[in-house]
Amino acid sequence: MEKLLEVRHLSISFNQYFKGLEQRKLKILSDLSLDIYENEILAVLGASGSGKSLLAHAILGILPPNANVKGEMKYKGESLTPQLQETVRGKSLCLIPQSVNYLNPLMRVKDQAVGNIEDESKKKAIYEKQRKIFENYGLKPEVDEMYPFQLSGGMARKVLISTALLNNPDTIIADEPTPGLDEKSVNETINNLIDLKDKGTGILLITHDINTAIKTSDRIAIIYLGYVIEITRTENFKNNGENLMHPYTKALFDALPETNFKLTKGHQPSYMHIPKGCPYQENCSLKTEECVNEVPKLRELNGNMIRCNHPLTGEE
Repeated sequence: MEKLLEVRHLSISFNQYFKGLEQRKLKILSDLSLDIYENEILAVLGASGSGKSLLAHAILGILPPNANVKGEMKYKGESLTPQLQETVRGKSLCLIPQSVNYLNPLMRVKDQAVGNIEDESKKKAIYEKQRKIFENYGLKPEVDEMYPFQLSGGMARKVLISTALLNNPDTIIADEPTPGLDEKSVNETINNLIDLKDKGTGILLITHDINTAIKTSDRIAIIYLGYVIEITRTENFKNNGENLMHPYTKALFDALPETNFKLTKGHQPSYMHIPKGCPYQENCSLKTEECVNEVPKLRELNGNMIRCNHPLTGEE
C-alpha cells in the first residue's frame, strides 16, 4: 500500500499570557509520529481536548498564527510545506470537519458544496458531479436548494462528506464525524467511511468514541496527554484485549460496558502539569524510577508501536 501521510515528531505548543504580562508555553502535542496508507482507516483516539483536532489542522496548514510547530510532515513522500498544503488542501487532501457549523447558513447547500466557479463552461459538469455524489448518499434533488438549517443532523453530515468527495481526494481527515447523531446516522457515517476506504482512500478518523474507532478502523492510535502512547491493529481489541500493550489502552478497553466495566482511579493531568517522564505515570501501577525520570520512546514491538517501558505483552 502507498504511504499517503507521514508525521514525524510533531509537537505543537502555544504561548499564553496569564497574571497580566507573564507568559507561559502550553504544550498540547508532543513527539507525535504516525503514518496513513491508502485503503486504510487510522483512528486517532483520545479524550476531548487531547489535541486531536490540532493534528488535523497542522496537516492541513490551518493552525492559528500563535501556534509553535516542530517536527516533519510528508504527503506522498514530499515535504508538506505551506505551499504544498495550499495546493492539495480541499483537493486531494480533504477535511470532513467536526461541526456542521462549518456549513454557511446563508448559502444553499449545492452552491457551498461546489464553491465559487469562475469558468462558466465547467459549471454544468461540476453541478452534475455534485448531484451524482449527493444521490449516492441518499440526498434527493430538493436538498440542493435547502439551507443548512433545513437539514437534519444526518443530512448535514452527508453533505459534509459529499462536499469532501467532489475533488476525488485520496486522503480524508474525518474530525469527530459522529457526535450528536442518532444511532442510525452514526452507522450510516461509519459505513460511508468504510466504503471510501474500500475504494482506495486513506482516512484519518479523529474520535473520542472507542466503539466508533473499533467498528470503523484498521489501526488505532491512542493519544494521552498529547503523546501517542500506542498504535495497534484494531483486531487487538478482540479476545478480551489480551494483545493490547499499553496499560492505558487496556484500561480503556476494560472500562467498556460490554467488557469488564472496570474504572481506573485517578484522572488525566492538565497540560499545565505534564509529568517529567511517562505521561501516564500518575495512574500506572507498573511505573518504576525510569518511568518517572524519562519519557519512553515510541518503538515498534510485534508490528505495533508502543511508548512504554513495561508493555503488558510482547516482551519476556
